[in-house]
Amino acid sequence: MDQTGVSAEVPKSPWGSVKTGTPSCSLADVMSEQLAKQLDDENTLFPERKDPVPDLLLSEDTCDTTSDLVLAQMLQMQFDREYDDQLRREEKKFNGDSKVSISFENYRKVHPYEDSDSSEDEVDWQDTRHDPYKADKPQTTPRRGFVGKGKNITTKHDEVICGRKNTARMDNFAPEIHVGDGLGMDLKLPNQVFNSLKQHCYSEQRRSARLHEKKEHSTAEQAVDPRTRLLMFKMVNSGVLENINGCISTGKKSVVFHANGGSLEEEPVPNEVVLKVFKTTLNDFKNRDRYIKDDYRFIDRFSKLNPRKIIRLWAEKEMHNLCRMKKAEIPCPQAVLLKKHILVMSFIGEDHVPAPKLKDIMLSSEDMKAAYFQVLHMMQQLYQKCKLVHADLSEYNMLWHQGKVWLIDVSQSVEPTHPHGLEFLLRDCRNVATFFRKRGVTEAMTMYELFNAVTGLNLSICDEDEAQFVAQIVALEKNNEDHVQRRGKKTFPISEDVDPPLKPDVAD
Repeated sequence: MDQTGVSAEVPKSPWGSVKTGTPSCSLADVMSEQLAKQLDDENTLFPERKDPVPDLLLSEDTCDTTSDLVLAQMLQMQFDREYDDQLRREEKKFNGDSKVSISFENYRKVHPYEDSDSSEDEVDWQDTRHDPYKADKPQTTPRRGFVGKGKNITTKHDEVICGRKNTARMDNFAPEIHVGDGLGMDLKLPNQVFNSLKQHCYSEQRRSARLHEKKEHSTAEQAVDPRTRLLMFKMVNSGVLENINGCISTGKKSVVFHANGGSLEEEPVPNEVVLKVFKTTLNDFKNRDRYIKDDYRFIDRFSKLNPRKIIRLWAEKEMHNLCRMKKAEIPCPQAVLLKKHILVMSFIGEDHVPAPKLKDIMLSSEDMKAAYFQVLHMMQQLYQKCKLVHADLSEYNMLWHQGKVWLIDVSQSVEPTHPHGLEFLLRDCRNVATFFRKRGVTEAMTMYELFNAVTGLNLSICDEDEAQFVAQIVALEKNNEDHVQRRGKKTFPISEDVDPPLKPDVAD
């Protein structure tokens, strides 16, 4: 095309037809075509949905579902509402028209959804502001004692009013008394029934307080009361004990704990010791006063003490008896320290393992025979040198350690001058003779022969008649008691004993 706008004729080639060339395009056009083709392919693979399902879409005004947690809480909220509705229908069907209804409120789902969304028809909440059974201000009665006129007079003794007031007063009972839920029920308690319930409530409160007081101020089995625990803690703090390991034995009179010894200013403390804590309750050993009230060493102090301080007297008595036995070189624990009703003694055993009792160990015939003669010799020394009767000697209170017998538990031991001292000795002889005869010791004497061998009294034995033998013992005890009363003094004063340090009681 020329400048004038007229197309110029293309000259013909003499050599043949000439092909028209392909018009050239720019790079931008090529890139636009490729982009269009790529978008077309994506639409083919993922076609656009023109008609979305309206039920699956949530409007922005309803909730925010950007978080999975929020969506899960919304679903759970819907499930809880459906469950509560179903439970409410079951409750209504179950109760029907009955005056006494059962509530299913405890089975409802506790969910923090707003109850304001639900209609008033779905949830029928009970308004308790004007509940006639709520223990609020009682209705005042005029001074004349009645209200109304004529046939409509209502006095303060009206059965309905008194019954409802009694029901309201039940809310004032102690929390541990279960009175139930009377909401929605027209309950009327007669005065007689209410008074019985109130008296029962007071009785239960007193019984609970009494049991609590008894538990807090008495030493229970394998446990100690707060006062005893404080005394043991002070012993550790003062250095007398390094630590307290635990309970190794328990009985009707005391609880025994193992501990590691510390140091004292007066004398050294053994590496291993035991704490004998005397029980402060008399339930397990009710006749314990029989062993101490007639003991002439303590008779002047026994009548002046209360029951709790009498227990301390038991611990002091065992300490004095152990000192006498140690002075006579009888194998027994060594008393280290006395603090109120806690007695610290040396440990019979090794490496936290207590020595076994004679009833629990199986000895050979030779060892058992040797043990019998050791016990016989100790009984003679105890009676003749220490002027004591064990009063509870048996295989339970004899330990086997380092090839010899050790005596323990002498808190109930009495002097031969005790009104029942010889009777206690005869009982000890019976226990010893019976045990060693069962273990096959042929040299074991009868209890009558053993009694004469220990005391040297040589009482007559007529066909082993126990009644006649006991009669002779009672006559001796009577003569001995009269002799002691005429003398007017103790046969063996406590001042003769060599005692360990006695901690003073600051607060009793």
